[in-house]
Amino acid sequence: MKPVKVGIVGCGNICNTYMQAGNTFDILEIAACSDIIMDRAVAKAKEWNIPHAYTLDEMLADPEISIIINLTVPKAHAEIAFAAVEAGKNIHNEKPLTIDRNDAKKLLKLADEKGVRVGCAPDTFLGAGLQTCRKLIDDGVIGEPIGASAFFTGHGPESWHPDPEFFYKPGAGPMFDMGPYYLTALINLISPVKSVLGSTRITFPERIIGSEPHKGEKITVETPTHITGIMEFENGAIGTILTSFDVWAAELPRIEIYGTKGTMSVPDPNCFGGPVKIFTEAEPVWKEYPLTHGYAEQSRGIGAADMAYAIQSGRPHRANGNLAYHVLDLMHSFHDASNMGKRIEMEKVCSRPKPLPVGLEHGKLDE
Repeated sequence: MKPVKVGIVGCGNICNTYMQAGNTFDILEIAACSDIIMDRAVAKAKEWNIPHAYTLDEMLADPEISIIINLTVPKAHAEIAFAAVEAGKNIHNEKPLTIDRNDAKKLLKLADEKGVRVGCAPDTFLGAGLQTCRKLIDDGVIGEPIGASAFFTGHGPESWHPDPEFFYKPGAGPMFDMGPYYLTALINLISPVKSVLGSTRITFPERIIGSEPHKGEKITVETPTHITGIMEFENGAIGTILTSFDVWAAELPRIEIYGTKGTMSVPDPNCFGGPVKIFTEAEPVWKEYPLTHGYAEQSRGIGAADMAYAIQSGRPHRANGNLAYHVLDLMHSFHDASNMGKRIEMEKVCSRPKPLPVGLEHGKLDE
């Protein structure tokens, strides 16, 4: 297949991993990069031998660029995505899709009208670890999934991140920062979610930055930092999720899936590899299973590569906008359920993405 030309908007901390995708996947050609600070875009273009360091307008005007990968901060996701779609470009956003649910709905509607695709991180569910889990579940190794637990705990990024203030603003916090990895993994492994309950709190209204260059500065916390939720999945399973920036230490698993025949220990959904462990009634010891799929290493950008294949073949892409909207809706709904003290019924907007085939040649996503 002919490579699809890609423009990357946002040359901050995460951009290097996406630029590496141009070396991993033959289908992607990183043709341009852009940043609000042009010197940063010029430096990244030179570092990665990218042909163009563009302004955003220049990138959107380039007729050869098909996909825009949007790596800006969350509050800019909608603005950049709308501009790209208006320009007739396919868009792949970093998570979350947008901050506001209405913006996300409008974006998906506009993309449909323009005949372009919307994709969104996380794409870690396409990695070896979570695809192996998916295959084992689909093969019935733990029976029918009847429950799940998901935990992300820590004490916030202000001790190490160079600019951590945005983590404590609306549209961020632990649920919006890390929840997408966990929720996307659960939807992929079990099913979309039918309804949720939630409770939230802000434990520390003020945070002190411990990292340079803002060490000692204060952050006013404007979003919940300890969130718990209960999910009823469409298949009937019941799950719990905890995301927190208020926990000093914990010995919790990342994700466990409980089935009628056994339990699965799922690897970190923020990563691409294993280990995958299973305990079953028939074999009542924890056993590590070999990975059935490729992409166990850092493979961010695999979702954009899957979109590029889908554009050329006409099939659906897996890290799609409807899936991302469902995740966004879920995250808001945990907060809404807490604020309103009631169960929130979810819209039916997506299905489980199709699994990747087994035995793919490295660097390819279609057989």
